[in-house]
Amino acid sequence: MNEELAMKRVFEDAKTVAVVGLSVSEDRPSYMVAKYLQNRGFTIIPVNPKATEILGEKCYGSLAEIDIPIDIVTIFRRSDYVLPIVEEAIEKGVKAIWMQFGVVNEQAYQTAKNAGVEVFMDKCIKIDYHRTTTQIR
Repeated sequence: MNEELAMKRVFEDAKTVAVVGLSVSEDRPSYMVAKYLQNRGFTIIPVNPKATEILGEKCYGSLAEIDIPIDIVTIFRRSDYVLPIVEEAIEKGVKAIWMQFGVVNEQAYQTAKNAGVEVFMDKCIKIDYHRTTTQIR
């Protein structure tokens, strides 16, 4: 399956997006992307150990703390922090992982692929959603 079709299928079925590294600052890319997705009907699950609430949603310190199903994880963290996040995402049974622009970790990518998780590396979930959907929601 080509990448765009895989993305479209993920977006069609997804309801929740955990945003790892979501900032409380409105001028940060993670905040803008999360707000965009929230405005398109996704439930955003902020993951930031230094915050209690972002975008009106309860904030979690890690993926492991989340007690609701997660469809997509998008990662706004440095590349060298990604592997443990991907491993937690796999444990949670996520369907897809986005490593945002500039986030490149081949080992994490391969780990997700080997676990049967759709994974997109060095990509922006906001741009991919806009490009691959015709307002599914």
